[in-house]
Amino acid sequence: MTGFADLVAGGVITENVPLGPMTTYRFGGPARYLLDAEGEDQVLQVARALRSEPMPVAALGRGSNVVISELGFPGLVIRPGAGMNYCRIGRDGGVAAGAALPLPMLARRAAEQGRGGLEFYVGIPGSVGGAVRMNAGCHGSDTAGCLGAARVVDLESATVVERTPIDLEMSYRHSNLRPTEVVVSAEFVTVARDPAECDAELRAVTRWRKENQPGGTLNAGSVFKNPPGDAAGRIIDDLGLKGFTIGGVSVSERHANFFVAGADATAQEVFDLVAAVRQRVRSATGIELVPEVQFLGDFEGHL
Repeated sequence: MTGFADLVAGGVITENVPLGPMTTYRFGGPARYLLDAEGEDQVLQVARALRSEPMPVAALGRGSNVVISELGFPGLVIRPGAGMNYCRIGRDGGVAAGAALPLPMLARRAAEQGRGGLEFYVGIPGSVGGAVRMNAGCHGSDTAGCLGAARVVDLESATVVERTPIDLEMSYRHSNLRPTEVVVSAEFVTVARDPAECDAELRAVTRWRKENQPGGTLNAGSVFKNPPGDAAGRIIDDLGLKGFTIGGVSVSERHANFFVAGADATAQEVFDLVAAVRQRVRSATGIELVPEVQFLGDFEGHL
């Protein structure tokens, strides 16, 4: 059976790869192993290797909602590569997309062909794989509402399965995918719509994002999930926490549910700020904010 040393020697995976440049925060340590997967066959290759050499596993897309520890990740990181960056629109309006495809590109490709329903994705800086994993959404729409099925590699059994939103038990910013399950592609359902109407919706979403979210900064998008019937940003803002800073990381003055990092900031400081804001909200309101941002690797302290 092929092991990880063989996969490294064969150029399938690489060792000690810095992960920071692969995230929107731009900091963090290395992965012990990294697979830039060109297709599901390579994911199945590492799945078979994991059976003889078990280790922690994490999937990484565009790194737009993840914080990597300075210590790195002591296992295998799987990232969809160029071979999974595709978009195919069928005659029935179904849109097949690889896990690496950026969501704004998915929205624009569908709109150009007069297929509506995916316009909200233009405001989410993630990938198709990440959208399925976290049921990404905004502006009243989410992935569960437009996903037909996702193709998933189960690393534990080295098998490929297709799962619908019901199979994935999708709810607000949640699916039942485990770290050992990797999305390789997805099929989306769309509706016929005038391309001009699609374009107008794309422009509206893009304009709202520019007006309401901090652009040109190092951040990982929304830090906390919105509590039922409320908004995490409003709660944090009402407590006067805009501008609250730990080290090189601050609560954004523009949107309180975004934490922006300076050039010298660290992943641990992001972790510490998330923990501190969460504690202050808990003490002042009794509301338990749930982090939407994912922390990968080891950090000091508790959230």
